[in-house]
Amino acid sequence: MSIEQLKVFPEELDWINGEPLTMEDQRGRIVVLLFWSAGSAYCQNLMMEVQQVLAKHSESTTLIAVHSPKFEAERDAGVVLKTVNRIGFRHPVAHDPSFALWQQFDVNSWPTMVLLDHKGSVAGALVGDDQKGNLDHAVARMLDELGPDEREYENHPPVFKPEPRLPLAFPSGLAVTANHLYVADTGHHRILECTHDGRILRQFGTGNPGLVDGHTAESHFNMPRGLCIIRDALYVADSGSHALRRIALLNGEADTLAGNGQRGGLDGYANLPPEQCPMDAPWAVAGSFDKLFIAMAGAHQIWEYDQVKRSMRVLSGTGQFGLSDASGERTLLAQPAALALIQQTLYMADSAASAIRGVHTLGGQTHTLIGQGVYDFGDHEGARHVALLQYPTGLALDVKAPKLWIADTYNNQIKTLRLGGGELKRYELNYPLRQPAAVASSDGVLWIANTNAHEILRVDVETRQVKRLPIGE
Repeated sequence: MSIEQLKVFPEELDWINGEPLTMEDQRGRIVVLLFWSAGSAYCQNLMMEVQQVLAKHSESTTLIAVHSPKFEAERDAGVVLKTVNRIGFRHPVAHDPSFALWQQFDVNSWPTMVLLDHKGSVAGALVGDDQKGNLDHAVARMLDELGPDEREYENHPPVFKPEPRLPLAFPSGLAVTANHLYVADTGHHRILECTHDGRILRQFGTGNPGLVDGHTAESHFNMPRGLCIIRDALYVADSGSHALRRIALLNGEADTLAGNGQRGGLDGYANLPPEQCPMDAPWAVAGSFDKLFIAMAGAHQIWEYDQVKRSMRVLSGTGQFGLSDASGERTLLAQPAALALIQQTLYMADSAASAIRGVHTLGGQTHTLIGQGVYDFGDHEGARHVALLQYPTGLALDVKAPKLWIADTYNNQIKTLRLGGGELKRYELNYPLRQPAAVASSDGVLWIANTNAHEILRVDVETRQVKRLPIGE
């Protein structure tokens, strides 16, 4: 660490969800500085887990999330606040686009936690997202070493700037049939079955977060994202539960196909039934009758679920962060966020690499269509070797033409990529997009989850006329 004690916070910090804090007010408390970036599944996982750990010691600890942006869009404090609200983080957040604290503590990767003792002196650092147990042990030890006169005992109230109360909250998944539209109402922990005009027919999930199977009014989901319909079943990437769920559309019964509610990889679990295996932030699901493919954003992998054998395996990705084409588990992925299956090719939006990639479902060979490196991003149309995206998280195959619809999330745009070597093109709309995170295609219609605006849009593909669906209004 480049400094041994933090006496004051840098003036350039933007405290985006509450009043500025001072180090003087933290005397007698253990302070955890969590350095994060808004688009990182790693960081989002850790932030939620750290909240739980420090809740046991809340009277004597302060958790501060220090946002150090990776992407250009993340320099906007409004973008950061939306992420904070979407994941339900209820502690002070200091936006640090100039990397002032990052440089003071010589941080070099996301996420990193710096622990300060009751006098503000650096007590240690924890690097990476799998640090819940280490943090719990370190904080408990530090508090045990304090005398009663050295330690403050006072619970600080939750800190947040709430979103407006609307029928939808950060919708992040869509699926469409000839008669129905299915919406993952992510922030409300539920899935909605709607007509194409936006009238709600059924709600799956109580609206309370959890991993509970059962009928329509009994089941619980936790931040559901990607959706996929195969015959009479709706498959759900239940990201907060770290689980793959299934809803039988005939009777509304929900069950869990894979995931035990814990975060982790397949190592050591591959021979167990899938429902006993951990998963790591599943953000999308696609598939056919016998095989499902899961975008495991937190593990930087694509997993395959065999519905006949009831088994899982890694189709693509070493589990390490990167952008490198190879076959099977030698490939480097960077937080795959969306999937589209076309015959034997599985296309993915590899969000943290700002890339569109394809995986052959039999051999696992991966090839990159758009994307040049994990730190190469932008907003540029044209030939594939020069085209740039910024954190795409939505993907769909057009039902009429061989092209992909892309939710270019951090550029607040929709783009298209024609398969077979076509160029990346912007699809202009006379409507403000706010971090769109999902798209779906039906006959002549494009459906958009305008995520940070808490709404679903229906677009006539030919005329480009946009209609906001009055879901729940």
